[in-house]
Amino acid sequence: MLHFNNAGAALPPNVVLETVIGHLEREATIGGYEAAAEATERLEAVYVSLAALIGAEPSQMAVVENATRAWDMAVYGYPFVAGDRVLTCRAEYVSNVIALLQLEKRFGIEVVLIEDDEHGQIDLAHLETELAHGAAMVALTHVPTSGGLINPAAAVGALCEKYDVFYVLDACQSAGQVPLDVGTLRCDVLSATGRKYLRGPRGTGFLYAGPRALALIEPPFLDLHAAKWTGERTYEIRPDARRFENWETNFAGKLGLGAAVDYALELGIEPTSDRLIELGRSLRQQLDATDGVSTHDKGITRGGIVTFAVDGVGSEDVQARLSAQQINTSTSTAGQARFDLPHRDLPTLVRASVHYYNTEDEIDRFVAAIAGVR
Repeated sequence: MLHFNNAGAALPPNVVLETVIGHLEREATIGGYEAAAEATERLEAVYVSLAALIGAEPSQMAVVENATRAWDMAVYGYPFVAGDRVLTCRAEYVSNVIALLQLEKRFGIEVVLIEDDEHGQIDLAHLETELAHGAAMVALTHVPTSGGLINPAAAVGALCEKYDVFYVLDACQSAGQVPLDVGTLRCDVLSATGRKYLRGPRGTGFLYAGPRALALIEPPFLDLHAAKWTGERTYEIRPDARRFENWETNFAGKLGLGAAVDYALELGIEPTSDRLIELGRSLRQQLDATDGVSTHDKGITRGGIVTFAVDGVGSEDVQARLSAQQINTSTSTAGQARFDLPHRDLPTLVRASVHYYNTEDEIDRFVAAIAGVR
């Protein structure tokens, strides 16, 4: 098997597999509540590891089901008022856009689209113009699911700080793919998943909530974990980021996420990122040199997600033919990137996403398979 669908879900290392299975075995042996109590110190350590990954404090971290739920808990909890402007980019993730459109209908906010610059990344000059006109929030996808672009998230953060605008960064595809530091990024909120470039279990994600987020955002729903019932008619929301969690959770998955983060930190995000980006560059270069194949990734800096089309062959058909050869890929559809792909007059594209454990030989095999499809 050749796994080039890491932007969907990467292959977990043995330590993650063993951690998840080991906890499930303890649940089956002594009981779920008892296994969680036994693992208390290890569960607390997950927050320490996540904080180390992005340069935050453990009290600023929440573990939730996925990146979308993390993003939703923060953005739906923001105290919008009618007329608030939310600035977003052409690379914004489909679920985030749908949520913003619902909030636009529900609260009367205005979703403002920031154009791409000549490189295909968010246009910082246009962004600053709109920030100067006033905005409540900037919502940016760091790395889109539909291509290899890496948006200049730190530069966006500097502009948000300059104009005192709340900044939400979707790091779903960038966590584990590139180094992240919330101090450098200057974001108020960062959402991410475990299953992609961190190689964690599916159904795990995390949320960073900075000081302004914790002061400003009340989660859209609460339970006995997120708040304390202080009197018959009163409650008190907990002060840390775990207000965005709920009481019942996948403890095996949480431990597996912690194991994945520890594994990534041990290897080092910078060297694995360098290798991953170089593999993406090599794949992109070789596909561009293949007759009848064209890549369509934007940006000055590009990562390990490579999107391309094959002349005369639909992308879904390409994916199916590769799958028949035990080569895993995905597709980027216009319906999931309506601000981007239709704007560039692009149809559905094939998405091949590499990881640091992929090899140069695998890239050669992949390019040969694409030439065969052609």
